[in-house]
Amino acid sequence: MNSIQLIQKYFPNLSPIQIENFSRLEELYTTWNNQINVISRKDTDNFYERHVLHSLGIAKIIQFKDGSEILDVGTGGGFPGIPLAILFPECQFTLVDSIGKKIKVVNEIAKELGLKNVTGIHERAENIKRKFDFIVSRAVTAMPVFLTWIDEKFKKENINDLPNGVLYLKGGDLIEEMSTVKKHYKFYDLNKIFEEDFFETKKVVYLKN
Repeated sequence: MNSIQLIQKYFPNLSPIQIENFSRLEELYTTWNNQINVISRKDTDNFYERHVLHSLGIAKIIQFKDGSEILDVGTGGGFPGIPLAILFPECQFTLVDSIGKKIKVVNEIAKELGLKNVTGIHERAENIKRKFDFIVSRAVTAMPVFLTWIDEKFKKENINDLPNGVLYLKGGDLIEEMSTVKKHYKFYDLNKIFEEDFFETKKVVYLKN
């Protein structure tokens, strides 16, 4: 199963507009990927599993409250930001990447889907001056490096059930990588949530700010 049905399997309460938007993603990304390579070619056959559902793993850890502001660092073509923006229409998502052509895809897809809660910015994360409730990302670099990019970017007031912090999608053995991290962190194993083999070693790493 690699279609919108896979998303509905784990998120059965989607609205009609959410179902329509998720359904359109594969065609939109296939069209853009033929012009600008934003998704690994080998993953395009497993688009809903490896990109959309993987991104939505974050939504199994936290249900963002309306009004939350989320920064997606190194978003590439819009993951995890765009799937999360579809799922949480009352939250604001800022997607940043240092590669301009990828942000062009992000903004065009958000426009095609009518996502008013997505802003794509061609910029290095370090140069973003605003503050956010959460910062999300998908395996852009080792965690100690990542934390230097996002220092001082969190709001002080918490409005969600989890305190403000980082939600980072990553796979493999992370013990050594996390050994120098001083912040409180917790691993959430996605193979306990999603039964597909792809998620066997995949995790959401939560770091409290």
